[in-house]
Amino acid sequence: MDANLYSVDALRFQGMAAYKDRLKKYQEATGLIDAVLSGYGMLEGVKVAIAVMDFTFLAATMGSVVGERVTRMIEFATAERIAIIIISASGGARMYEGMLSLMQMAKTSGALARHADARLPYISVLTNPTTAGVMASYASLGDIIIAEPKSMIGFAGPRVIKETTHQDLPKGFQTAEFLEEHGLIDQIVHRKNCGRRLRNSCASLRRQSRELSRSAGVALRHATIRN
Repeated sequence: MDANLYSVDALRFQGMAAYKDRLKKYQEATGLIDAVLSGYGMLEGVKVAIAVMDFTFLAATMGSVVGERVTRMIEFATAERIAIIIISASGGARMYEGMLSLMQMAKTSGALARHADARLPYISVLTNPTTAGVMASYASLGDIIIAEPKSMIGFAGPRVIKETTHQDLPKGFQTAEFLEEHGLIDQIVHRKNCGRRLRNSCASLRRQSRELSRSAGVALRHATIRN
């Protein structure tokens, strides 16, 4: 989906290297146009829409194209009434695009809110590393959040947090295992087992959604009769 969306250098960013030159370098090195691929298909008989981030492209930073592709995939899934899977790996927002990058946090989260309002499932899979703006937006909004073992997951880096809070941090506090223990993520699943777990989770969430919809319909009919 949306394979022809290209990033542009709207800010004419220079810094240590021009943004357009860095984009060209990573496009040639990876064979990708940008840091996320999106599409839809069948997962063991369950139709899903999916986005997969690739850390080898500019540390999978979230620029306008990443945000737009993810948002369009979510909107497609909402229109088709199917589940969403997003597999995240990211160093955060793409500094070369400034505020245009930060806007993607709100845009993707808004699309997910509409998907949730339609009682449709979303499963977030966190890989190593998933950090900063991506973790602060769509990566942390799943109905079920799955992480790969020993993944680094968090917002700012340990040094930045320590300098900001002036406190010693718990050992391993940004690992998947620590976050599962403290309730931020639901499951830790090895990649080789992820396909079946995702399929079962999608099917389970869809059943729960249908049951909730039926319950809401019954309650509405009863309320109408009483009135």
